Amino acid sequence: MNIPEITHYEDGIIQVKMAMSYPLRWVNSYLLQGPSGGVTVIDPGPRTAENEAAWNKVLDELGIPFGNVESVVLTHHHPDHLGLSGWFQEKAGCPVRMSARAAEEMQRMWGEASTMNDDLPLLFRQHGMPEAWTSQLPAHLESFFPQVEPLPSALPLTEGEPLEMGGRRWTPIETWGHAPGHMSLLHEESGVMLCGDAVLPQISPNVSLLPGSDPEPLHSFMNGLRKLQAFQVKRAYPGHRNPFDHFEARLEALLQHHEERLVRLLGRIQARPATGFELCAALFGTALGIHQMRFAMCETLAHTQELERRGQVKKVPGHDGTFRYEAAVT
Repeated sequence: MNIPEITHYEDGIIQVKMAMSYPLRWVNSYLLQGPSGGVTVIDPGPRTAENEAAWNKVLDELGIPFGNVESVVLTHHHPDHLGLSGWFQEKAGCPVRMSARAAEEMQRMWGEASTMNDDLPLLFRQHGMPEAWTSQLPAHLESFFPQVEPLPSALPLTEGEPLEMGGRRWTPIETWGHAPGHMSLLHEESGVMLCGDAVLPQISPNVSLLPGSDPEPLHSFMNGLRKLQAFQVKRAYPGHRNPFDHFEARLEALLQHHEERLVRLLGRIQARPATGFELCAALFGTALGIHQMRFAMCETLAHTQELERRGQVKKVPGHDGTFRYEAAVT
């Protein structure tokens, strides 16, 4: 596949695949063009020199000058979605819109006052991750800053307040879990949803426990899936992989997937108390790079937190300051 790849859909949506790191390889950006020629860009992708050149090529091929970009709308704050929004804002002079909570999370991760590069290694040490892994985290986290700079000046995107994009009115729907303040955008008349990473057609969106962020991310994620079940969606345009029409079945499959993982994790804890890192290794193995290990550890802790919330396990501090999980006495 050559990146960027442009696909026109009959829903009037243009999908643009922008390059990102392995294993996902690309993130979906979407263009919505209105009757007067104005364009909204959804999730422009991570900032790299290659992606800047790719956007110049895409807009040139489509005959869209930067001055016609009316706005950039972000489903959430992760680098592969947020990244080039500040660059677009500088080039096109356009507003960038994201939820208030997403803007808060953006500053928590990459703002001048961010302490995440210290806070996340500390969290992982408290849950038993060896220094061979935690020592890799600061440089790994630092590597994302060039992908998101400059941070945009964002206007709020508010749940339920209609948003004009591509000559149509879209309804923002806020769900958490994958990212606090994540917004999907529904065109109710056609049943088309731009769902970001709230629902993906082939893989399970990562659900991470992060310091200072949502304290119960898996609970939030599953509630978000149930919330989305209330909407009639004929076709979903996700942040990764290709558009799909089995939206309702996918919601059910994701809910079942996480319930099964909770059962598996509880069984492991009932068999023998364990640290978060030991549970992570049992679920995901350790033949991972630091990027995937970070996701795996944060997802494991999101699941142990949900088991705690349900009263099925308890977190017990050890003499060395490392927490272990034990089955709760019933």
